Amino acid sequence: MQISELDAQWAANEFINYFKDFKTIEDYVRFTKEAAVKKKGSALFSLKDEFFNEDIHPEEMEFEVKFVGDRFQESVPQGYYHEMLTATSSHIIEHNIPGRELRWMVYEKRSQKIIGFIRFGSPVINSKPRNQWLGEPANLSLLNRHTCMGFAIVPSQPFGYNYLGGKLLALLCISHFAREEVSRVFEKDIALFETTSLYGSTTSASQYDGLKPFIRFKGLTDSKFLPLLHEEAFHRLHNRFTLLNNNTPLTDNRASSKKMKRQTKMISIIRNNLKDQEKLAEFNSVIKQAFGLTQRKRFYTSDYGYANIREVLLGKETKLVRGQNWDKFYLENIVKWWKKKAGKRYDKLKQEGRFRDKVELWTEDTDIQIIR
Repeated sequence: MQISELDAQWAANEFINYFKDFKTIEDYVRFTKEAAVKKKGSALFSLKDEFFNEDIHPEEMEFEVKFVGDRFQESVPQGYYHEMLTATSSHIIEHNIPGRELRWMVYEKRSQKIIGFIRFGSPVINSKPRNQWLGEPANLSLLNRHTCMGFAIVPSQPFGYNYLGGKLLALLCISHFAREEVSRVFEKDIALFETTSLYGSTTSASQYDGLKPFIRFKGLTDSKFLPLLHEEAFHRLHNRFTLLNNNTPLTDNRASSKKMKRQTKMISIIRNNLKDQEKLAEFNSVIKQAFGLTQRKRFYTSDYGYANIREVLLGKETKLVRGQNWDKFYLENIVKWWKKKAGKRYDKLKQEGRFRDKVELWTEDTDIQIIR
């Protein structure tokens, strides 16, 4: 696609001005989240009463999972889930996700307050850590039949900080209760759970660490990508390119990952048409810097207590076999295991005067301490 030097310089400056001041992925996350919240506007009433901020010892807690969507009885409406998660999570929350999914909101029963959110989906097709663990790529048909992925495992704050809330949500994901429900909803026979850390390889800690034998670290993912422009900046650029392309979008509207593909195409068009070598060098430098914001993610799996999921995914065995840790994955045993860990965390924070009692929401606060 050919565009004028003037248009190429304008588009290059749009990318440069957007990405030039981001030094870390946290800078990018905060900027995009604050922009999205600002566009939506302030809430007419506070949502903080919906979220857990009580002072209760973990041993006294019980939990309840509420399913999201009108296909479930006594479920949480999609709109309510989206509003609550948007207020809690540091990331931009998409309304419509392709493929099968199951969304949960998790409550503490005694208070009937929200403590977190979970979204299950289909696994990514290719994963370097998975391939290394298996010794070869999995059979895709078997992978799709037996595997699910955790895409959103987000504790509310201060529950996450005070009570190891992220670890509790992760443990709920790999319980037999979760395995059975995901299998039912996806119409599969789930036997492997996968997820990745929020932060990448430069951060050694993750909410999934310290959860053996339930969840194990398998290595680092191999992909790096350019962070996406947030909605307003992206549409300003793509609308201009659409106009220059005879009012035709840069990709088909039905294409998968169309936003990423369109952004990639815009960058290619700028590079092919920008004649000012000094501006081109500046553009390439900023894009290279932006690529450096994303990192290889820490990759984790759980076998739900099965002994031979590796052999099944490779097609070497057909029948799943329960392993010696099978009983540990029952929901009551998992929660009991968490309560011991969370109790120690709770006692330590109370003794040191670091126990938090303020709910943090992006829709109402300007100084969020924890990116999640």
